[in-house]
Amino acid sequence: MQRRMISEILDGRSLVTASKDMTVRAACRQMTERKIGALLVVDNDRIAGIFTERDVLNKILSAGADPDVTRVDQVMVRDPQTIGVDKPLAYALYMMAEGGFRHVPVVDRNGAPVGMVSARDALGQDMVDLEREMKHLNELEGSIGY
Repeated sequence: MQRRMISEILDGRSLVTASKDMTVRAACRQMTERKIGALLVVDNDRIAGIFTERDVLNKILSAGADPDVTRVDQVMVRDPQTIGVDKPLAYALYMMAEGGFRHVPVVDRNGAPVGMVSARDALGQDMVDLEREMKHLNELEGSIGY
């Protein structure tokens, strides 16, 4: 299987961000509209944090906080781990597995945010590869007479 690079995965994707003073409800609407599970929180062209579905569940809903008055910077994960755009996706997946999270912000050489990869990104091509391998195995078994 070929190594998928983060730059290839982000190709054609736009950077979706939130501001620190955005309300949780506004951030949730943005995630819903864009069909994404996390937002990069950017301040002065630098990543200040990451706001995820888990933050909504654990820090807003479970805590009984008001999403209309709670700001993203009150519940975001500050200074998240990042990965360079020039790295293989496997590196990001390893970071996610070790850290227990599902999203990794991606930065360029200068540390500026360029996107985000998620555990879901790994499923795309891997599922295609798995289907191809399963079809091939079925064809082999059929030709042998199993």
